[in-house]
Amino acid sequence: MNRLRQVKWQYAVIAALAALAAVFGLLHTTATAPAAAATAAKKKPGATDRIKNDLPPLLFADADVAALAKQQTAQKHTADALFANWKAAHGSTRDDKAFTAWVVEQVPAPPGKAARTAELHQVQQLAKTRTAAGKKAATWLEVHGKGDIWKLYAHDQRELLPKEQGAAEKTTLKTALKLAKAITEKLAERYKQPAPYVLDPSLRPDKHVTAGQKGPYSYPSRHAAKSAAAVTLLSGWAPHRAEDYRAMAAQIVYSRLYMAGHVPSDITAGTLVGDLVGDYFAHATSTPGAGK
Repeated sequence: MNRLRQVKWQYAVIAALAALAAVFGLLHTTATAPAAAATAAKKKPGATDRIKNDLPPLLFADADVAALAKQQTAQKHTADALFANWKAAHGSTRDDKAFTAWVVEQVPAPPGKAARTAELHQVQQLAKTRTAAGKKAATWLEVHGKGDIWKLYAHDQRELLPKEQGAAEKTTLKTALKLAKAITEKLAERYKQPAPYVLDPSLRPDKHVTAGQKGPYSYPSRHAAKSAAAVTLLSGWAPHRAEDYRAMAAQIVYSRLYMAGHVPSDITAGTLVGDLVGDYFAHATSTPGAGK
């Protein structure tokens, strides 16, 4: 297995750590004064600290994730076309409740039983190729791909921004990730598609699936939705970093297939959700309807 690439955490907060994180550009900070360290110890660890304390292993090779990366790019075009309809009707004013209902209707129903069974077979075949290194990479991506990685990227960007602008972007990303999660949960409850390891417990013995268990439901993928939303926003704020963000998103979603958390259509649907959420926040200029 080859490393994807050394991801460029190029700004000050990451540059300070890079010397101690040759694997991926994630780092240990320099020693702090005792009083500051004691204060920090009382605080709940943030994304930076969680990754500092769990540095990334070697990740998947480009060839492993290439097909998913291509699908994600295609799904972004679909989402942009759909979002144009929302924007034409609603403009740039946020109305989270109405937008959530609209997105739920844009996501197609999952494939029929035969097609989903075929997807399960794909995941079963992929599971046969697992290695210890692959499991380690997939586990790290599963744990930190839900938010930590994207928040650290945003932290990275903020090092070159005025404080007020950086704070606003941090809030926007956090809110977008939360909305992406909420929408995927609504869809999961609507369609009730069991995760691959529920259908075939041998794929993940560590999950301890019980007889007759139905969930967790995997359509659409929450990791894919959050990743797509983050890529859209982060790429808009720092276009020269877009390739890195897309590459990381492909790593994250591939890990979900690798460890039988999802089948391909779960990833596709989740990516559509996230792309729409990303477009929604990228184009929002006012928020009187937010949270309604």
